[in-house]
Amino acid sequence: MTDKNHVLVIAEAGVNHNGDLEKAKSLVDAAAAAGADLVKFQTFKADKIASGAAKKADYQARNDGDTDSQLDMLKRLELSRADHEALIAHCKNRGIGFFSTGFDLDSLDYLAGLGFDQFKIPSGEITNLPYLRRIASFGRDVILSTGMASLGDIEAAIEALEVAGLSRDRITVLHCTTEYPAPMDEVNLLAMQTIGQAFGVPVGYSDHTEGIEVAIAATALGATVIEKHFTLDRTLPGPDHAASLEPDELAAMVRGIRRIEAALGGATKRLTKSEASNKAVVRKSIVAAKPIVKGEIFSDDNLTAKRPGTGLSPMRWDEVVGRPAPRDFAEDDLIELVASNGEPLSS
Repeated sequence: MTDKNHVLVIAEAGVNHNGDLEKAKSLVDAAAAAGADLVKFQTFKADKIASGAAKKADYQARNDGDTDSQLDMLKRLELSRADHEALIAHCKNRGIGFFSTGFDLDSLDYLAGLGFDQFKIPSGEITNLPYLRRIASFGRDVILSTGMASLGDIEAAIEALEVAGLSRDRITVLHCTTEYPAPMDEVNLLAMQTIGQAFGVPVGYSDHTEGIEVAIAATALGATVIEKHFTLDRTLPGPDHAASLEPDELAAMVRGIRRIEAALGGATKRLTKSEASNKAVVRKSIVAAKPIVKGEIFSDDNLTAKRPGTGLSPMRWDEVVGRPAPRDFAEDDLIELVASNGEPLSS
């Protein structure tokens, strides 16, 4: 699914285009410039995902006003099929992958027909069994967001996908807190690792917090996927702008993720290439603390440890103390041991 040594960064444009194709293209440009792997939109038909009675979430009303219904809001934010085709072409020109979350069965079928090799299950659909079965039927990799979910909900969703024919090794699960912005004291980031341990799946983080710190921290904790909302301007009207990064912040987040990704390296503790040249400089060797004459017994009194580390390691101190000096030593001379054949022993 994803390269374990490369964190998949999804720049979530979502509906921050406000239904305007040119804004959507500008979001693609910003995501590409920031170095994200994928720019993600949302594919839906408003009347298939919300009834006229559906109210806006509190954050949607707060950021978008409460004078219309959720259905009316969603109608303003739909992307047409022609818009999708234009955005896919624009992404190709900009060298970034196009990605989209489908929110209804017809939209899922449409996306499947476009040949995508992976699908995103949003947090709100984790308990939608027909939806889960449809995605599983495509037999492609799945990224499952878990906002508002318990471990039991996650387990049920994974089992539903498996029963419908999707193997667990094709599923990556994203920890998520569904609030915009998510309060820091409700992030519970360590739950991401709990999910991985509980279900034996790769994990990631869908970040709705303000700022970039939590996404970078998630990378350090083992996230294989990071998803983050972004916008061209946080002051634009619309439900998600206020909790989104602006382009320069998105770029800073990607840089931070890539630096942490490189810093994590492997699990083996070893002497690195850059350290090798410093080893002799900063470590110490056993040297004469004062002049020592041939035959004098080495002792704590006439030996000390000083830089450079090109001689006998001080870890061999007990091997040296009590032996007779094989020759005269001036103060600060490196001490060597001599074998029975008179040859110096290796340091």
